[in-house]
Amino acid sequence: MTSDKIWQRSDLLGTQVITRDTGKRLGVVSQLWVDVDRREVVALGLRENLLSGVLGNMPQFMSLSSIRQIGDVALVDNDTVLDDINIDGYSTLINSEVITETGEMLGRVRGFRFNVEDGKVYSLIIATLGVPLIPDQVVSTYELPIEEIVSSGPDRLIVFEGAEERVTQLTVGLLERIGIGRAPWEREEEEDYILPTTPAENQLGSGVRIPTMQQPLRTPQPVVEEAWSEDDWGSQPAPKQLRQQRQVEPAYYDEEDNWSEATDRDRYTSSYDDDYEDDFAGTYEEEIVEDAWADDKPYKPQKLNIPEKTKAPEYEEEGF
Repeated sequence: MTSDKIWQRSDLLGTQVITRDTGKRLGVVSQLWVDVDRREVVALGLRENLLSGVLGNMPQFMSLSSIRQIGDVALVDNDTVLDDINIDGYSTLINSEVITETGEMLGRVRGFRFNVEDGKVYSLIIATLGVPLIPDQVVSTYELPIEEIVSSGPDRLIVFEGAEERVTQLTVGLLERIGIGRAPWEREEEEDYILPTTPAENQLGSGVRIPTMQQPLRTPQPVVEEAWSEDDWGSQPAPKQLRQQRQVEPAYYDEEDNWSEATDRDRYTSSYDDDYEDDFAGTYEEEIVEDAWADDKPYKPQKLNIPEKTKAPEYEEEGF
């Protein structure tokens, strides 16, 4: 296999096909058709020019084996090489997905390398976008050996698992040069490490104890007792604050040869009762002597002048 026989798909597109006997121009190569099972280019599509496909003109077909010599132009024997070839079982491979057996996306086909003499395909050229019109300087391109293909389907090629480790990078795209773009399988590996999000209602706590704000301890303020005496207890309002009761040592006294405990409450009650009896004893007996309802002058009611009732006539007779 020599390098002059290995061409890329893009190298053959636009090549003129001319007959040897008359020098007649049959058209230009506009498409290549591949038998994926055999891994060979089997047919070429010819048009008047590359713009004919845009105008909707139907292409003509010829087999790759009809070419006798190829360079700047492709030479064929005569115009009988044009044949009605059934291309339903073939594929262009362009824009076909390339995925591994595990479903990992490697990219899309934007071209391939093949032998122009026998049509054998050697490798696929893949990129993120399978549009050949985009220059190689814009997107990064990679070469994948054709032996990695396991099976094929409509617009899809399945390759062996781990095939991304055996690809060769051909060009570095603009996005990758500035550090933004990456290979499709590298982006998918990063996405695999993203933890799945759980709805808020199903999430569990982190288990980390949240520190609570401790309130400062409040030191009790001493309560100052107000001076109070028994004489002016009625003039001063009772204090609103509760006072702390002081513990008074119990006093003991001798009564009938027995020790008994007398509290402050007992002493206060007994002294208060004695003073109350001394101050108010006999006061009411001396003052309440006469009748409270008695009056010096007897009460003489006045005579009421009530008019007598008169009966009014029911009707009056009118004079004629």
